[in-house]
This record gives sequence, C-alpha cells and structure tokens, in this order.
Amino acid sequence: MMKSKTIPNPIDVHVGEKIRARRIALGMSMETLGKQLGVTFQQIQKYERGANRVSASRLQNIATALGVPVRHFFEGTPGEQSTSDATKTTAFDLPEFIQFVSSVEGQQLNSAFVKIEDPAVRKRIIALIKTVGAGEITRRR
Repeated sequence: MMKSKTIPNPIDVHVGEKIRARRIALGMSMETLGKQLGVTFQQIQKYERGANRVSASRLQNIATALGVPVRHFFEGTPGEQSTSDATKTTAFDLPEFIQFVSSVEGQQLNSAFVKIEDPAVRKRIIALIKTVGAGEITRRR
C-alpha cells in the first residue's frame, strides 16, 4: 500500500513561512536556529515548509530565538477576519519581499545594514534607498 501525501494545514504553512522570513531577515541559518533549539536543520526545514507542525512549546522557543512574540507567527493567517492593525498584512508578508530577503543580494544588503550602528546613518541610507527606488518606479512608467 502506498503512503498518501497529506496536505499541510494552511496555518502550519503560514507559521512556517513566518519563521523562515524572520530567520532570513536576521541572517540566521537553519543550522544555527536548529542548534539553539536542539533540533536538526532538517527539522527546521520541515517546520518552515509546514510539513511538520510546530508544538506550542517549540514555537515559544523559536519566538525567543528569533526575538519576536509568538503572535508574530499568526499575524495575517489564512481566513483571518480581524481588521485590527496588529493583524493587517504588511509589506513584510508579501511574496516579493520574502523572495528578495531570501536572495543572496537581500541577505548581503541586510547583513551590511545591521552592522551600521549609528541610527542617523541608517535613516539616511533608508532615505537614499527610497529615493532611488522611487526613481526606478518613475522610469518604468
């Protein structure tokens, strides 16, 4: 008898995507997160794909390791009807954002940016990037 593949629950997939996005935004490898939690990188991979469900205690440990509250992983969950500001979809949830942050270029940008300690310098760099980005949008039109 063949094993039937079970389809991951959409909420498990969503939680996994949020774990992955946060881990990548921090420049953290699956191996590093796995070591902090006492699991293999393959287990982290399964959590991030939604293939394995994350227990409540493990999710608390993941939230601590990634520096976010547990509720972060449930913001914008599929079928959510709330309109409160805490649950609205943000730019950080968009596939193109996640794709960019996951790219080598996105990781290099974030790694370099987090090394800048002066808040004023960070603000100027953000302003520069917004200006250049706005110019790109104008040229495409």
